[in-house]
Amino acid sequence: MARLTRGMRIVGVVQARFSSRRLPGKILMQLCGRPSLDYVLDSLAHAERLDGIMLATSTDPSDDATALFASQRSIPCYRGSLDNVALRMLRAGDEQQALAIVRINGDSPLIDPSLIDRGVGLFLEQSVDLVSNVSPRTFPKGQSVEVIALSALRAAIASMTSSAEREHVTPYIYAHPERFSIRSFGTDAPRPDVQLSIDDAEDFARCAAVLRALAGPPWQAGWRACVAAYDRCVAASASGPA
Repeated sequence: MARLTRGMRIVGVVQARFSSRRLPGKILMQLCGRPSLDYVLDSLAHAERLDGIMLATSTDPSDDATALFASQRSIPCYRGSLDNVALRMLRAGDEQQALAIVRINGDSPLIDPSLIDRGVGLFLEQSVDLVSNVSPRTFPKGQSVEVIALSALRAAIASMTSSAEREHVTPYIYAHPERFSIRSFGTDAPRPDVQLSIDDAEDFARCAAVLRALAGPPWQAGWRACVAAYDRCVAASASGPA
């Protein structure tokens, strides 16, 4: 479970808002009998190299339910800008007195905690501003991990000029390798085509099917087992009824 590592406090921050565009309320929708966000928090709780977990949501009234969810589960919750997600994530990290955060999307119920630990390990071993498995993407969507030094995020925010940069947090950093040091990690079995996050109702149904097909909880099964279950579900859907 979470522990201090080399004196550097690294906190997993889940960005989540109720008012998602394609599937509003998806983070708290019942997914195989539990709110979808529960699975994300379970995975972070089983990441051994995190020193804490926090939920970062908005001050919009629609996220009163999100904040209540965090309170009921005794998870610290920071409420900030609805649209300036980069600033929201920075202030969440500051509130936790972190030197770096692991940015996790709240729509990723199948996230593998071993990937979080791998990213944090690389961050601690090397003097970099960002460790990422997103650029280039080799892992499925829904298995995205970004470990960001708060000093780098603070500097990036000061230079951001577009709403897209503020909403998506890290594009400015990726676009300026002359300013920020980035270490990427990937897999020898690339599956960037696989959708293991929840963007719309179809994704939600597919994630439910994957969960039902797993032998154990997703944090224990790992991303490869989730991909295998996904492939079986897609194949069964394509074949149709017997």
